[in-house]
Amino acid sequence: MNYHQYYPVDVVNGPGTRVTLFVSGCEHQCRGCYNQSTWDPRSGHPFDGAMADRIIADLNDSRIPRRGLSLSGGDPLFPGNLDAIKALLLRVKEECPGKDVWLWTGYRLDELSPAQQALLPLIDVLVDGKFVQEQADPSLRFRGSANQVIHLLKESQQAQK
Repeated sequence: MNYHQYYPVDVVNGPGTRVTLFVSGCEHQCRGCYNQSTWDPRSGHPFDGAMADRIIADLNDSRIPRRGLSLSGGDPLFPGNLDAIKALLLRVKEECPGKDVWLWTGYRLDELSPAQQALLPLIDVLVDGKFVQEQADPSLRFRGSANQVIHLLKESQQAQK
């Protein structure tokens, strides 16, 4: 897997202060996408153990408390990203107790493959659906177009709604 951007301190992509990783690879190629440079899975930088270590360290850095990890792109659920995303999420759940995970994908929840569905227990909030330019609405919180749905996958997130 490759990634394009990493923000160790982010207050835009999900609630609270977070770390955010924008991965490479997206087969949806939505018209009007603000992140077209991430579509090619070969673009960006290789995601390696050092980058995963940095994410874990930043999530656990008490000087700037982070609420959790946000994964966007590209598409974290792009088939070529699944192994690396799963490994990262397993580490976050093991090494960063209490941190939540938000993940944005162009796939709809009801169309996820079995391999993509296998990641759902590791995700707290899934924002699904392709970006549809005709339904774009800058007033929407944490999504770009009205067709996209925020799924609260964990009970802890339901209580914070």
